[in-house]
Amino acid sequence: MNILILHGWGSCNKNWSRVKELLENQGYKIYLPDLPGFGQNSSLSKPWSIDDYVAWVKEYSEKQNLSQFFLLGHSFGGSLAIKFSLKYPERIKKMFLVASAGIRKKTIRKKILGRISKFFKVFSFLPFYFFVRKIFYKFIVKKSDYPYLSETMRETYLNIINEDLSGLLFQVTVPTIIIWGEKDDVVSLKEGQFINQNIKNSKLLIIPGANHDLERKVPEILVQKILNSINL
Repeated sequence: MNILILHGWGSCNKNWSRVKELLENQGYKIYLPDLPGFGQNSSLSKPWSIDDYVAWVKEYSEKQNLSQFFLLGHSFGGSLAIKFSLKYPERIKKMFLVASAGIRKKTIRKKILGRISKFFKVFSFLPFYFFVRKIFYKFIVKKSDYPYLSETMRETYLNIINEDLSGLLFQVTVPTIIIWGEKDDVVSLKEGQFINQNIKNSKLLIIPGANHDLERKVPEILVQKILNSINL
C-alpha cells in the first residue's frame, strides 16, 4: 500500500526518514518528496499559492503512477492535503492531517506583517533597505516561518497564510485522521479540534506531552497512531 507524505514549511524529506523507515518495515511503500522550494528540490522561479503546490502534488503522483494512496500532510503539508482532497477525493484512501495548518484567522500580527512587507518593497531602492529588513526578520518575526532566505519564498509564504481553509473543511468527504501534539505551540490543539469538528468523517488523536515536530520528537508514537488508524 502506498503512502504519500507532504512535509511542512521549512522542512524536507530528511526530517521524515525515521517515520519512512518504520512504515516501510511494516510493508508500506512511502513516497516522500521535497516540495518545491525546500530540501533538494529546485527553488521557485516565482511565488506560488496553495493551488500551485496542489497541482505539483497531482503531477508528482501521476509520475509515480499513484492512482490511489494514503495521503499524510504535516503542518503546511496538511493544508496542501486538505485542498488536494477537495479536488481529487477519488485518489485518496484515507487522509492523515498531522498538526495541520490551514486555519488562517486574520490577526493584527499578520496584518502588520503584510503591511511591513509592502513597505520593504516600496523602499527597496534605499541603501539601508537590506540591513533594516534583516534586523526585522531576525528579531521581530523570528518565531514565524517568514524569515526565509529567498524573496520568492517570502512572497509564497504570504500567499499561503492569506488563504484560510476554515470554510472549506465541511466539504471534505474522504475519511480523515487528525493527529496532534497536546503541547503544540506552533499550531494549537484548538485548531486540531476545530478541524475535527468541521470534517464530518474525521477522528482526532492527541499525543500527550508532544509538541509540533512529531516526526522528529516522537516518530514511533506517530507511526503507531497511523498504523492503528489506517484500516479503521
